Amino acid sequence: MIKRSTLRSQIATALRDEILAGRLATGRDFTVKEIAEQYGVSATPVREALVDLAAQGLLDVEQHRGFRVHEFTFADYRAMCEARELVVDGVFQGIEGPPEPAGEPADGAGTSATAAGASVARRALGGLRPEVLASVRRRADAAERAARAGDLDVLIAYDLRFWRELSGLLGNPYVCDFLDRLRVQCWVFAVPVLRGYASLRGRLWSGHNALLDAVESGDARAAREVIATYNHHALAQVGADTATDGPATGPRGAGTDGLRKNAADNSAARSAESDV
Repeated sequence: MIKRSTLRSQIATALRDEILAGRLATGRDFTVKEIAEQYGVSATPVREALVDLAAQGLLDVEQHRGFRVHEFTFADYRAMCEARELVVDGVFQGIEGPPEPAGEPADGAGTSATAAGASVARRALGGLRPEVLASVRRRADAAERAARAGDLDVLIAYDLRFWRELSGLLGNPYVCDFLDRLRVQCWVFAVPVLRGYASLRGRLWSGHNALLDAVESGDARAAREVIATYNHHALAQVGADTATDGPATGPRGAGTDGLRKNAADNSAARSAESDV
């Protein structure tokens, strides 16, 4: 028997995958009843799952009407890219900073922030055990293969896992969760735009190993340059089509009618992810 909390998580994950893949369209209205009937479950775990996704910024709650997939604008996307760059840049800046003096309290906000960044950075480097590094490297390799092939669905699965594992080395769950949330939201915006291209070969970022190399060697400058290049690329690949700051444009998703059909695609992507 599946526990309700587990069912809630499974439904939330399935719906998040549909949103990420662009198959549950941005701006699409739906009710708890629709989703419950589609999955053949009771309304309670569906409602809980939808509330969880709303808390992650992926759904809007429509009073007396149900839920709607949130529509991010290019301004939102740009702000999210800037936010994640600031956080990651601060972490890698800490690698360059001097060690924290033992027993000496910070004498100002700037000093405190630098010390915190250095502490986080040292935890990240300290967490690079061979088995951990090998796992992150496998995610990086798989993400790069998918990017070069232009396989967006597979890339998203591996890309999210790569960044979760890399962020997890920081030893700070708040930073890790914040960055993961930003990455998911960025993909939600970008996917409809990217789907509009005839081919994605050569268009998707594939610098995962370059970033991991820089982190492994403790080269903060190289890591920050990779991140800056990545964010510039992320903005450039969607900016030309979304310069009006309006909602993302692109093919509309399949809605709840296509959830069962597309569940196999999501399962295949997760299966491929677990194989590496």
